[in-house]
Amino acid sequence: MSNFLNEFKAFALRGNVVDMAVGVIIGGAFGKIVSSLVNDVVMPPIGKIIGGVDFSNLFINLSDKKVSTLAEATAAKVPVIAYGKFLTTVIDFVIMAFIIFCMVSLLNKFKKEEVKAPETLCPYCKQPVDPEATRCPHCTSELPQKKA
Repeated sequence: MSNFLNEFKAFALRGNVVDMAVGVIIGGAFGKIVSSLVNDVVMPPIGKIIGGVDFSNLFINLSDKKVSTLAEATAAKVPVIAYGKFLTTVIDFVIMAFIIFCMVSLLNKFKKEEVKAPETLCPYCKQPVDPEATRCPHCTSELPQKKA
């Protein structure tokens, strides 16, 4: 049992597991911020522009019972298709995806490009060989020496 706990401790405290946990926690908080942005800042003006529509209250009633709001339908346990919530969630996703795309693009610009050592090919087996090698590590042929 002690061996199992030691293995679990080694796994749980590994750097990438801790980094992933931090990422999930920050991602959850970031998701709440984006959801608030969509629900409280983006959707109200869009609703006003298209005629005072409250997207969070758009639904299709699937029963014969009359209800006027989604909250009323939920309280009465009336089956509905809440397409307004779905539209809000789709917009939420698009904004989140766009922000993540921008962040990844920005991070990629800051990454230093790896400088690859120039490679030459062995004239016999056509495998890559270090330019300073005197023999091919693949076929062991002597390589012609470049003139300086």
